[in-house]
Amino acid sequence: MIRSVVKGSGSALPQRIVTNEELAQSVDTSDEWIRERTGITQRRIAADDETTSSLGTGAARAALEMAGIDAKSVDLIIVATATPDQTFPATATVIQHALGCNGCAAFDVQAVCSGFLYAVATADSMIRSGMAKVALVIGAETFSRLLDWEDRGTCVLFGDGAGALVLQAEDVAEDGPGVLASKLHADGAYNELLYVDGGPSTTGTVGKLRMKGREVFRHAVVNLASVLNEVLDMAGYTASDIDWVVPHQANRRILDATAKKLSLPEEKVVITVDQHANTSAASVPLAYDVAMRDGRIQPGDLVMLEAMGGGFTWAASLIRA
Repeated sequence: MIRSVVKGSGSALPQRIVTNEELAQSVDTSDEWIRERTGITQRRIAADDETTSSLGTGAARAALEMAGIDAKSVDLIIVATATPDQTFPATATVIQHALGCNGCAAFDVQAVCSGFLYAVATADSMIRSGMAKVALVIGAETFSRLLDWEDRGTCVLFGDGAGALVLQAEDVAEDGPGVLASKLHADGAYNELLYVDGGPSTTGTVGKLRMKGREVFRHAVVNLASVLNEVLDMAGYTASDIDWVVPHQANRRILDATAKKLSLPEEKVVITVDQHANTSAASVPLAYDVAMRDGRIQPGDLVMLEAMGGGFTWAASLIRA
């Protein structure tokens, strides 16, 4: 059967590290307050010359290098982002041009923190249908551009960065590698719990992020546990079969609560929120790349990717490494 096999991963982070102590100098907060509620110790903040496309390009190049694939072989680029360089054209086309693979399909998807999972599912569908053979799937964000730096309830939570996977069509056995199953959800009834208060067709401005944290937390734990079970059922596995969970890095409490709900041991969960904070669509591929490069994820491992974001959107994908 034809599957979308992960051939390489990559990531890119802004140079500037902002610690909790540094934030506490300008916002009414403290290192203890942030750590206790979120598990975050630091985040990366993009400089003026570091953009969503430049971070995405860096992650893409690293993924292609690991895969041993030339950029000119790529015939599909999907970028998941809520912070594009421009309203249009798509940031994917900017990255495409930087990589030198002009002419292939390139577009953005916008599902906020779940965006990378939406992009993986889209790329997988196109590979399975024969529309693409080598796909570059990127999650890239400069979320710091959307933050209200006087709102301690949100500005301490987010950071900037990018991650990428190279997916390639391969004819594999049933127990072989590749994307095994994906499930996507959305419910627009919860718009007011997590949103940005601006946009081209409403205010004509970029706007700032607004969130009701307690309500988001409650929905996140329930929705993530539910979609993980859905994907496991689709693929014919149980939670005990999972080698690694690579979750959206929003909040350590959400990660712990979700793992507990599924009876998953903490040591099977890849956690990078302490170093990166919430990088929205970039967080899952960033964490995946960390676990690939430090040797945790090995060939044959069963890896669950999951995320939930504004919209609400939530999604999961099960991959055999």
